Amino acid sequence: MANSSKQPIVPEARDAMNKFKMEAASEVGVNLKQGYNGNLTSKEACSVGGQMVKKMIQAYESGMQ
Repeated sequence: MANSSKQPIVPEARDAMNKFKMEAASEVGVNLKQGYNGNLTSKEACSVGGQMVKKMIQAYESGMQ
């Protein structure tokens, strides 16, 4: 059964994901703050998410070698 709440399956992962998100935002020049970031444009939010996916794919591919 899927986890339908916004709570991570592994609660300890929250801090790591927040750190990862902040690093990705910094890399693409988006100024995130801790907590709610509802003032972001769609373009900024997509840039952060896209950077996170890019880094996850790169990490996966390096683990395959």
